[in-house]
Amino acid sequence: MRKAALLYNPHSGGMREKRKAELESVLALLRAAGVEVELMLPHSAAEAQEQARDAIQRGCDTVFAGGGDGTIHNIVQVLANTPVALAILPLGTANALAHDLGLPMNVLQATQVVLQPMRRRVALGRIHYRDLAGGPATRFFVVAAGVGVDAHLFYKLHTGAKQRMGMAAYYAKAWHLWFTYPMTRFQVGFSETDSNENRRTVVTELLAVRIRNFGGVVQELAPGAGLERNDVRLVLCRTASRVAYLQYVTRGFLRRSWRVPGIDLVHASRVSCEQLAESGPAVHIPKSKIYIEADGELVGTLPSEITIVPDALTLLAPPQ
Repeated sequence: MRKAALLYNPHSGGMREKRKAELESVLALLRAAGVEVELMLPHSAAEAQEQARDAIQRGCDTVFAGGGDGTIHNIVQVLANTPVALAILPLGTANALAHDLGLPMNVLQATQVVLQPMRRRVALGRIHYRDLAGGPATRFFVVAAGVGVDAHLFYKLHTGAKQRMGMAAYYAKAWHLWFTYPMTRFQVGFSETDSNENRRTVVTELLAVRIRNFGGVVQELAPGAGLERNDVRLVLCRTASRVAYLQYVTRGFLRRSWRVPGIDLVHASRVSCEQLAESGPAVHIPKSKIYIEADGELVGTLPSEITIVPDALTLLAPPQ
């Protein structure tokens, strides 16, 4: 690491005065190690991506993402398919990717780790979808993409709600929305990894997961997922039972491997999702939109297609 840009999202996490002191210490540590580093403070996703592009053009070999998984998601859109490495300072709320990589949650310790890291070249998920204005769009994702229930919550609890409401009120609102969501069904088509058989099913929720350990309460949300693989681990919720959903989450919380009826786990490298065709008498009832999230960011609506891009991103991480 010779030249780096540190992009810090000032809206991530909280405790801004503490964050300011931590960032100054990180910059001092990097400069003492001989790294030429510049701090940037993007105030929007578009600005973060523009600053990441500028860093690449100025010859940076590393871009630090100072924030949570949303900050990482925005920067990955620029670093994908380039030789520039991504380093992570876990300054967000969940920090799922940092947990999966085994990074310390202390930012100074995390900085020390990435100064002498293992460089990991990993695949990325790529999702094609309709943006919120109805046009075609594409995003890379590194942690997970979700269609259905979880994305609907992101739609209702848009960016900034946690900071304005406080975490307790945010979770209370999310809990209420989850119980009132109509469990709208949609169709999924996929081919299991190492199989030529095309399968189709109808679900209320689909998760396409890339990481093994989310940290926090649930940790292993999709057993069998891993960044070392060139596919996604699909969680297919064929059921509309809220009890089954709770059983599945409880399964992760208790670190158990029991099977939950109506929820399947498969590996796949290509997945398509579309709304169910209307049946019965011709009636003019507008379809409710089914939303999509990628790395915890609301991105758009169906139809969508998920694929894998091998050898797409360099991560700086502790040795596996």
